[in-house]
Amino acid sequence: MLPSLPMRSARSRGVIERYRAFLSLSETMPVISLGEGSTPLLHSPRLSDIVGRGCEVYIKYEGLNPTCSFKDRGMTLAVSKAVERGAGIVVCASTGNTSASAAAYAARAGIRCAVVLPAGKIASGKMVQAIAYGATIVAINGNFDDALRIVRELGGREDFAIVNSINPDRIAGQKTAAFEVVDELGDAPAAHLLTLGNAGNISAYWAGYSEYHTAEKCSRRPAMLGFQAAGAAPVFHGRVIENPETVASAIRIGNPASWETAVAALRDSDGAVDVVTDQEMLSAQRWLAAKEGIFVEPASAAPIAGLFKICDATRASRYRRDQIQDGTALVCTVTGHGLKDPDIVLQEAAAITPIPADTDEVLRALSF
Repeated sequence: MLPSLPMRSARSRGVIERYRAFLSLSETMPVISLGEGSTPLLHSPRLSDIVGRGCEVYIKYEGLNPTCSFKDRGMTLAVSKAVERGAGIVVCASTGNTSASAAAYAARAGIRCAVVLPAGKIASGKMVQAIAYGATIVAINGNFDDALRIVRELGGREDFAIVNSINPDRIAGQKTAAFEVVDELGDAPAAHLLTLGNAGNISAYWAGYSEYHTAEKCSRRPAMLGFQAAGAAPVFHGRVIENPETVASAIRIGNPASWETAVAALRDSDGAVDVVTDQEMLSAQRWLAAKEGIFVEPASAAPIAGLFKICDATRASRYRRDQIQDGTALVCTVTGHGLKDPDIVLQEAAAITPIPADTDEVLRALSF
């Protein structure tokens, strides 16, 4: 008698199989998956203490997806649908994470991937991934918005499938993160804090919470709080930023593709958009790593910096601490792993001076 096969874990099934009932799929669609989703929702005792008044803060650690960013949730569906439609090549504009994810899922599907990106503006960890997965990379003299304009034009060809978040399949896949939060907490949080770059993720989370609320799987929908880099904050300022600049390369975007739906999510949820400086993001990145053992890329630290801003009574914030009810839960999504964008941290490592290979010298260096 043959032994029975072990039951597959939630991670091995991927988000399409886990949440098929909430996705518009045909029975014959091929599922291109790398086991994305089921990322940890980690309780943060120190952030909870900072917020105070009985509130509990949780961190949705999306850097533990297959290509180490949240993009994989939407990419599994976007590439699956592209294969179903017979596309021979997927194409994307990217500040890094999209290119890594698109290349990996295209490789899994056995189709080509083309990436159009701004020259010299992509973090090394993300560029390495796209190259390793076999993507054809085209660097342009321009910014992300220029790259997306070109990709939109390429998408008019029958053999190309765009896999940026202008593709609704991407948003549909990304909304599964909201499902996971509710499944684990037992209800939606009072507020959900996210980085706001190309703006698709905040739209996706809001869609997920809304669908789960309609299905009576949660009793409320959270206030959606989005945080942009001060030098790349078109939604905050209400205008296109022609030359966006920030150390957080993942959100160096001046004209977000999902601008309108993000504004709708902020409005309908009684949420807010705010800005944080590069220094605040880098400080939050270091704090999260040193205090909670969670290493994220600079852009992912924006909601942590934003939470610090909300809780600081001396600073003007578009969302205030007194708007958070006592004893409620808050969730911060950190979208990408720190190894995706390690260059700034490595600059600190370069300042480490070697010492003699001697125990006493090591003790002295340790201040013993």
